[in-house]
Amino acid sequence: MSDISDLNDLTLESLTTRDGAKWSLAEPGVIPAWVADMDFPVAPAVREALARRIHGDLGYPAWLDQLGDGPLAEVFAARMEQRHGWRADPAHVRSFTDINQALQVVLHVATRPGDAVALHVPTYPPFLETLAEMGRPPLPIPMEPVGDSWGFDADALAARLAEGRCRVLLLVNPQNPTGRSFTREELTVLAELAERHDLLVVSDEIHADLTHAPSAHVPFATLLPERTVTLTSATKAFNLGGIRCSVAHFGPPALRAAMAAQPRHMYGAAHVFGVDATVAAWTRGDGWLEEVRAVLARNRSLVAGGLPEGVRYRIPDATYLAWLDFTDLALGEDPAEFLKREARVMLSQGPPFGPGGEGFARLNFATSGPVLSEILDRITRAVKSRS
Repeated sequence: MSDISDLNDLTLESLTTRDGAKWSLAEPGVIPAWVADMDFPVAPAVREALARRIHGDLGYPAWLDQLGDGPLAEVFAARMEQRHGWRADPAHVRSFTDINQALQVVLHVATRPGDAVALHVPTYPPFLETLAEMGRPPLPIPMEPVGDSWGFDADALAARLAEGRCRVLLLVNPQNPTGRSFTREELTVLAELAERHDLLVVSDEIHADLTHAPSAHVPFATLLPERTVTLTSATKAFNLGGIRCSVAHFGPPALRAAMAAQPRHMYGAAHVFGVDATVAAWTRGDGWLEEVRAVLARNRSLVAGGLPEGVRYRIPDATYLAWLDFTDLALGEDPAEFLKREARVMLSQGPPFGPGGEGFARLNFATSGPVLSEILDRITRAVKSRS
């Protein structure tokens, strides 16, 4: 377990030597706060597990022919029960390389081109890309400001679903990019609509472990188990984006049968490094995770206090992502361009997140306090220089 002071010791000098996409793709002198990778060092338990594997057996794993990849399914089920009170069935778990692959497999097996997919927007851009590539038209559910948070119009959604074209509800909870953690009441409304309109629910819950108190994550499968496919991974909460390992829990019996009928090796499987890292994170990494969560909880408040006048920000219930509204500053559809050019900070562009992304940018605040303060200072100076 690291010390929380270590997480705050990250400097620009040390971070710019990294060769991952987040830092290596930024221009010299630009601070990246875009892609959803944290700057924090990997949990010691994960490093130790990978070191043991490298110096141990790199042959075929004993679980090679098991759909749940041996320990992965059991550890996933145990974690869901421990943290969320959901008794997932390990026999219904399959591994994939990442959430995007899992989603594409589910849509390929369970739907046809032309079937609409309902999802809250703005949303994770690769999901919109998947729907376009696969010919599954999106049915947008606009996220709307509600006080100091975000919500959606359930009556408007019900009216759209009554048109009868929709086959899937793609739920991202906690929601990306707004950071909204949907309440049990909101999820119950969605469950009732899914039941009424015979929808398959695909629930991406990859940010669940990053839910900030007093919010609490509710697995959708606890509400509608036989309609829900749950997708998750240790990669977001434990900073393992390159490890390429995710899990899917298939609740619908018909979908499990359809998956069982697929050629055995068509979709591949997780590798030993991904399985070992995930098992270590989920069984021995929570001490590290709690220290990271404390830093993130502080940082989301630092963002609120460090933004210039005219930038609107609703503190997220979960994640390490700040969805920033620059529309009052008239910076155009893509304020990230202005910020990269004038502030020398690299945020995620808003428009690729779909409807509702114009005039917004997403800031990743999973870094040290000093680096985050420099990011916010640069944004403030650039905005003030316009007046």
